[in-house]
Amino acid sequence: MKKTKKHRAVEAAKKTKRRQTSNGKARAEGLRLFRLAGRPSKQDFVKVYGANGPKMTWTERAKAGVPARRFQSALAAKQSGR
Repeated sequence: MKKTKKHRAVEAAKKTKRRQTSNGKARAEGLRLFRLAGRPSKQDFVKVYGANGPKMTWTERAKAGVPARRFQSALAAKQSGR
C-alpha cells in the first residue's frame, strides 16, 4: 500500500523529538523561579528591588540579596514597614 503525503508527514512528526535549547532551558528556569516567588507583579518587583527590579534577571536579584524563594517574605516586610 502506498503511503500518502499526509501519512508520511504524521510519521515524521512522531519520530522527531524536540530538544530543549539552552535558551529554552534558561527561560524555563526563569519561569520556575517566577512561580516560586509567587508570580509577583511589576510593582512588587519595584517595592523589593527598586526601580530596576523588573529589568533584572533572577540571578541579579539573588545577588541583590533576595532570592526567589524569599521574595514573598521580603515583600511582606517592605509592605508592613511603610
